Amino acid sequence: MSTATEIKDLQIYSKNIRIAAMKALEKIGAGHIGGVMSMADLMAVLYGKVMRIDPKNPGWADRDWLVVSKGHCGPAVYASLALKGYFDIKDLIKVNQPGTFLPSHCDRNLTPGVDMTTGSLGQGMSTAIGTAWGNKYQNRDSYTYLVLGDGESQEGQVWEGALFAAQQKVSNLIAFVDYNKKQLDGYTKDVCEMGDLKQKFEDFGWYAGECDGHDHQAIINAIEDAKKNAGDRPSMIVLNTEKGRGCSFAEDILYNHHMSFTKEQIEEAVKRLEKEIKELEQGV
Repeated sequence: MSTATEIKDLQIYSKNIRIAAMKALEKIGAGHIGGVMSMADLMAVLYGKVMRIDPKNPGWADRDWLVVSKGHCGPAVYASLALKGYFDIKDLIKVNQPGTFLPSHCDRNLTPGVDMTTGSLGQGMSTAIGTAWGNKYQNRDSYTYLVLGDGESQEGQVWEGALFAAQQKVSNLIAFVDYNKKQLDGYTKDVCEMGDLKQKFEDFGWYAGECDGHDHQAIINAIEDAKKNAGDRPSMIVLNTEKGRGCSFAEDILYNHHMSFTKEQIEEAVKRLEKEIKELEQGV
């Protein structure tokens, strides 16, 4: 169990991730704001508590790896990395600009701290399995963490990978579905209903859990449970999240997968988050 101070620090970190990501997208005036916001709390837990990393040595061979298969939500990753010191946070304004090292989709060849190039949906499942399997083969004491979108989970490659990872006992793989229940053009249940994702992964031979994806302690507990109980199986944690969570102009809008916004909207959303951070720091 984490201390109250640790959880407060993670809450502040996640709000700062949201702020940094929004400021990064402000210059463009558009972006995948919904999914960026829904995964911010997971990013805070992974980079702030769980993963074994070294910002001064991003290529450290024994580090834990993160594969964000929903690579179009790269600004959440970039914000997390910048706040951890992988690169100057001032560089976030370069997101998706000509010649940038912070492209629209994550690219391991461009961005310090990005472990895998992603964005062609479904393929992150395969690369994460390969990463984990390779590290296990080399007897490295590390985990690979994978983030999938719920709409992305409609891809056949995800389920081919699920079968393979269970068959090969890739037990050092812990995956998450950012289950915000929306995709590009509507609710996932209306586009392609996936049913009970937790049960599906169990049926495919994985250890599976489920929790509130905005509750930092719940996410930590779910990861610890997976490490304790998975045995020789890969693990899946279904995170119940809200698309656009924490962004005042996006969280109550249906079509918030990718949207345009104004500088004034960003400023208002940032102001609200900064107020929440101040209240946390003051113990309000």
